Amino acid sequence: MLSNELEQLRQQLDGVNNDLLELINQRAEIVQQIGQVKNKQSINRFDPVRERKMLDELTQKNHGPFENSTIEHIFKEIFKASLELQVDDHRKALLVSRKMQAEDTIIEIKGEKIGDGNLHHIMGPCSVESYEQVSQVAKAVKQKGLKMLRGGAFKPRTSPYDFQGLGVEGLQILKQVADEQDLAVVSEIVNPAHVEKALDYVDVIQIGARNMQNFELLKAAGETDKPVLLKRGLSATISEFINAAEYIISRGNRNIILCERGIRTYEKATRNTLDISAVPILKQETHLPVMVDVTHSTGRRDILLPAAKAAVAIGADGVMAEVHPDPAVALSDAAQQMDIPTFDRFMNALDEYAPRVSMQK
Repeated sequence: MLSNELEQLRQQLDGVNNDLLELINQRAEIVQQIGQVKNKQSINRFDPVRERKMLDELTQKNHGPFENSTIEHIFKEIFKASLELQVDDHRKALLVSRKMQAEDTIIEIKGEKIGDGNLHHIMGPCSVESYEQVSQVAKAVKQKGLKMLRGGAFKPRTSPYDFQGLGVEGLQILKQVADEQDLAVVSEIVNPAHVEKALDYVDVIQIGARNMQNFELLKAAGETDKPVLLKRGLSATISEFINAAEYIISRGNRNIILCERGIRTYEKATRNTLDISAVPILKQETHLPVMVDVTHSTGRRDILLPAAKAAVAIGADGVMAEVHPDPAVALSDAAQQMDIPTFDRFMNALDEYAPRVSMQK
């Protein structure tokens, strides 16, 4: 008799569980629709006022054996799961998302296939100062078998009195030297109006940290057929970084390289704090190649090599660093640039280290 009663109660409970499951899934479908509406209207997904109102209404109607605090706890978990569902839907919708494209994006630049599983480095001076200066560095870069030459022609500086770059003349110097050495030019563009003019000189458009959320510049770069090297902003979250890349890809340009270059923290021992964990997160969340700028993330040439080794070990597609014939007289960022002998040792050590890491994976 008692066992029959217990079985009946359990069957009732199973029925209630099924009803709850159906209702929870119905709620989830409504939540997804709400998330789509909020996304279109650029409304924040989390509304604490609305959540408090729903909780108050539920506890006012609660006349069961559960305490109000228990009801609040249960529904807060449901609300939390609903919010995560909206965020997940948003990630699925992004064109740069790994869920949108499972395979890695591979970008070809001067025969180099960035994102193909091999290391591809970008080296060159912080600022273009003269033909002779760039030429010396380019020859050293070429000698190491590299294909991409970086150099700043437009330099957005924190102080208006610092060297701002040579502008178009700097791009012309880069292009001339790169052609002589059969290298690709990587250079930063800071103004949407300069993008079209720069296409004659650059092989890769760099968008620097201070312009990561210059949305008009992102859109202008997205309307070109040139690969874009997008650097993470000084205080940008990974989500904000990914959304900046989405601005570019939404305009039709799928050739985007993400570049972790350190973020601003309270630490003063380095110029920035290298967020090395961002590399695997970006590679999990997106299908884009990821590089690490060890120069700007550290600001110290004495730790460039260990930072580069860390980038290689954690799965970066390449390293970016600065080289100058005579850093002591550089017009910008003298303390962080390698001279050519140091660069040679840096590359030798990195080339020796990379295969060992590959064998261990």
